[in-house]
Amino acid sequence: MNEPPAPVTIAFRIPGKWLHPGELIQRLPAGCRLTPETLTLPDGTAIGFGAMGADDQFAQIFRSSCREPATADELATVDAYTVNVFLSGPGGSLEAARTMMRAGAVLVRAGGAGVFIDNCALAHGGENWIAMTEDAGPDALSFAFVSIVRGQTDVWTMGMHALGLREVLMKRADVEKGGFDIVEVIRYLAASEKPIDDGHVIADLDGPRFQAFAEASASERKGSPIYNPFGRLRLVSLREIAETN
Repeated sequence: MNEPPAPVTIAFRIPGKWLHPGELIQRLPAGCRLTPETLTLPDGTAIGFGAMGADDQFAQIFRSSCREPATADELATVDAYTVNVFLSGPGGSLEAARTMMRAGAVLVRAGGAGVFIDNCALAHGGENWIAMTEDAGPDALSFAFVSIVRGQTDVWTMGMHALGLREVLMKRADVEKGGFDIVEVIRYLAASEKPIDDGHVIADLDGPRFQAFAEASASERKGSPIYNPFGRLRLVSLREIAETN
């Protein structure tokens, strides 16, 4: 009997220039409450809270991880940040990810420069984060939470577990030479009401077709924010399958 996937925790780091906890509390939007361990949203949802002083590495990590350029003011705040706020809460579904987006937006509105997501190693400037939070659709969620990593031979996603989905793995040649858009696959998976499972075929109307093979995630990542307990889908072109049979 297969064990159910382990629970997913979404983890954020939000840099700001707050001088003391009282300043952060004063700048929180109406209806929000803060204790040393919990941020409570207006609807009563409790999000894990923590904070740590600045170090000499995070500012550069944030800058180099931005999916889209942050504003000059946001980057100035990152460069001079005094506190890194940590938020953590349940993931594993689109609705859970939306809740965490709203929690991140609370801290941005209170002076945070933007949001760094540990689950996918992506950063977003505050203005971009607010825009994605207000959109809250599948495209905005996948853009916020899912990064694309290019290795020597493969291309794969990181962060799909935040949305309750498997990662996607493809050959790099299928993306770069075959013209198959992995971004469209991510968007399709995030928007689909019917999950793609082992053996399903994904087709581009004007291009190649792929069969999905379900696999477990790499065991060495267990315990880290990037570990996906749902596993991954390896997409193999039907042409390649035919050639090897």
